[in-house]
Amino acid sequence: MKLPVFTAIAVFSASFAMAQASPATLLSPGTTLPIQFERSIDTNHSHTGDTVSAKTTQQVRLANGEILPAGAHVTGHVVTSNAFTFDKTPYAKQPVSTLAIHFDSIESKGKTLPLQVYVRAMADPVTVWDAQRPKATDMDPLSTTTQIGGDQVVPSQSEVTSRDGDTVGYRKRGGVYAHLISTSGNGPENCDASDTEQSMGLFSASACGLYGFTDVTLLSAGKTGEVSTLALASRRRSAKIWAKSAALLEVVGDGSNAVTQ
Repeated sequence: MKLPVFTAIAVFSASFAMAQASPATLLSPGTTLPIQFERSIDTNHSHTGDTVSAKTTQQVRLANGEILPAGAHVTGHVVTSNAFTFDKTPYAKQPVSTLAIHFDSIESKGKTLPLQVYVRAMADPVTVWDAQRPKATDMDPLSTTTQIGGDQVVPSQSEVTSRDGDTVGYRKRGGVYAHLISTSGNGPENCDASDTEQSMGLFSASACGLYGFTDVTLLSAGKTGEVSTLALASRRRSAKIWAKSAALLEVVGDGSNAVTQ
């Protein structure tokens, strides 16, 4: 059956508009990406240019309404890798071991988005493991878990509360969501608040800086200067990000990171 000319034009126009809208899929500034590193990055073994690999741990809503599912692949590369070498000279000032990685892109279902992010918070595997298990105590029959940064999650309740008992987020759609809370952590850059609900993974709404990384200093989270570049330093051991460490990335910039296919 042939369509009338005006109907055919309308159908073509609608299809063209949808095609035009599809490449506009963006990661808006303020969008968070909860991720977990798949492999360790150790200055004893890593070299400049080595691939960094991680996956999202919770679904993320894109600017056009599409959903980026959990398990989306995040890739990056090592920028700097200086191993720790102990100087035995008496009274010697020990050289600093430095590790810097750059987050490049995120890929899912054949679509790749370049990343402009900073590391809002990052936790070592022990801290990540601890955030997933209820405290072993008879005083808490509700099996409450504690998000990285202190927020409380009760499996039978949708509200997520702060240490002070205030509702700061909600558990729904297989994850924790919250408006980000402005705070400062143990790094050189503060963490901003958000007016939109973001995916939190295992992190608290106020999580900021490093958690569980002893003897390590956060030189840069990638918010200013070299955007998307995380830099760590240590004077006592080789700087390292262990496999199964988790991070909460936050998108910065003007949102002009268009999709490529």
